[in-house]
Amino acid sequence: MPNTPLVGLGHVPVAVYSCATSTHAVRETERRARHYADARHWHVAGAWTDRDPSAPLGSRLGWQAMTGALSSGLVRGVVVATISHVALDAAQFAALGVLVRDRGGFLVEATTGPPHRSPGQPQSGHRPTLFEGAARRSSYGHLAPEAS
Repeated sequence: MPNTPLVGLGHVPVAVYSCATSTHAVRETERRARHYADARHWHVAGAWTDRDPSAPLGSRLGWQAMTGALSSGLVRGVVVATISHVALDAAQFAALGVLVRDRGGFLVEATTGPPHRSPGQPQSGHRPTLFEGAARRSSYGHLAPEAS
């Protein structure tokens, strides 16, 4: 598997991972991570959960299963609602991101900011239709005033 992460928009299979003690917290963090993935048009291939945030990450069964999916190529990325589910601080999260990248994937936190853009994608977040693109380059631009 290549060591080049696929980050940005596209149909990339990702895993959602959460670690929380309550069922409500698990559901909420999974919802947030799925929303983040959906906004980027990533396919959520699976969701893995652990219930003991105090357990070392490597000993958590959900994390182990999820990293197995990453190693096998079932998923290309891991989305967590917040870094506290997998790390104590930003430096530890960055180091974990390097380990995930070494397995050919990427690790992201589900932030509330706008989605990452692929090169050439409009900043507004919507993808122009072929008609909109043609209207901008033709004398018939008045047919699609919102595209100008």
